[in-house]
Amino acid sequence: MKVVVQRSRQAKVTVNGEIKGKIEHGLVVLVGVTHDDTEKDAAFLAEKVANLRIFEDEAERMNLSVKDVGGSVLSVSQFTLYGDCRKGRRPNFMDAAKPEPAEKLYKAFNQFVKDQGVPVQTGEFGAMMDVSLVNDGPVTLIIDSDEQKKR
Repeated sequence: MKVVVQRSRQAKVTVNGEIKGKIEHGLVVLVGVTHDDTEKDAAFLAEKVANLRIFEDEAERMNLSVKDVGGSVLSVSQFTLYGDCRKGRRPNFMDAAKPEPAEKLYKAFNQFVKDQGVPVQTGEFGAMMDVSLVNDGPVTLIIDSDEQKKR
């Protein structure tokens, strides 16, 4: 699994003009799933996201997590994170998991984040969504669960 984490002052996701999820202070997390991902990957990333110290403390150092600042997560499924652009001009999405297992792991990730004590809002899996956010900083990080396997 792969996530793109963006520190946000506010964010929302809409489908056909209807707000599906909305947060104030927190993180926007784009979540991609590949074929060999498991719940272990989802749990690893959820723990990492919930405890990542990327919010500033009183000394203006990134030393606080979304939990520490009482923030929320807006989680958005994003199969295009596994787009391969190495050949040609059209991305290849063969590395993205099929919808059924991807949705299962996406939901597991969201539940694991909630289990960490962080409120979670979501978009609509598989839908065309409009995501808007005020990226705070900007702070944007990419985390891949494959990194845990290399240690």
